[in-house]
Amino acid sequence: VQLQASGGGLVQGGESLRLSCAASGRTFSSYRMGWFRQAPGKEREFVAAISWRGGSTYYADSVKGRFAISRDNAKNTVYLQMNSLKFEDTAVYYCAAQPGAWGPLTVAPGDYDYWGQGTLVTVSS
Repeated sequence: VQLQASGGGLVQGGESLRLSCAASGRTFSSYRMGWFRQAPGKEREFVAAISWRGGSTYYADSVKGRFAISRDNAKNTVYLQMNSLKFEDTAVYYCAAQPGAWGPLTVAPGDYDYWGQGTLVTVSS
């Protein structure tokens, strides 16, 4: 599967953005999907994950209550709605796909086999 992330940009603190990740291929619904981010000088970190049907989600503590992950399997797209953005949310955001519809939602980047190219989110303070 090939992934294309979009929707990043420059916003002020407190504002919102919605990221999208479009996937190619007809088996999108068989993948668990995740969002990760990487700030300058830092390691890539887990943000959110969603099960193949969207019935289960999991979030990093740092974004819980502010971010929401969702997916539309008919459109082969996963979304990340980001509200109440903070300066520390500034990073390149990556979407990733984990093969296998059945299984736990995981947070380790190494568990995801396919990655998008990243989209930059900059939050001004």
